[in-house]
Amino acid sequence: QLQLEESGGGLVQPGGSLRLSCAASGFTLDSYAIGWFRQAPGKEREGVSCISSSGAVRNYADFVKGRFAVSRDNAKNTVYLQMNSLLPEDTAVYYCAAHRDYYGASCNYYAMHSWGKGTLVTVSS
Repeated sequence: QLQLEESGGGLVQPGGSLRLSCAASGFTLDSYAIGWFRQAPGKEREGVSCISSSGAVRNYADFVKGRFAVSRDNAKNTVYLQMNSLLPEDTAVYYCAAHRDYYGASCNYYAMHSWGKGTLVTVSS
């Protein structure tokens, strides 16, 4: 069973930054694409960003382009989501999820099959 754990959430003021981490245990991340998702209170979960296993493919939702950056360090078995210029509407529980990516060139929000439990990000003054 793949296990993912998010960390790095917290309370931040508008305009501030946070870096989320998604760490894997029990398996190595280097053959998995990782997606970041979020779910705000009363709203459906939505895809935020996705990175292929090699890091060659990185996708972003329009509402975070230019503000968020996804990266990975396969040696540390961790994927990161750097979030800058945070807005109150970024408040949500953020989740990471994984799917197999043998060739390092795909990342598909709809193919995710293993999920972390989430970390809460609150953007408020």
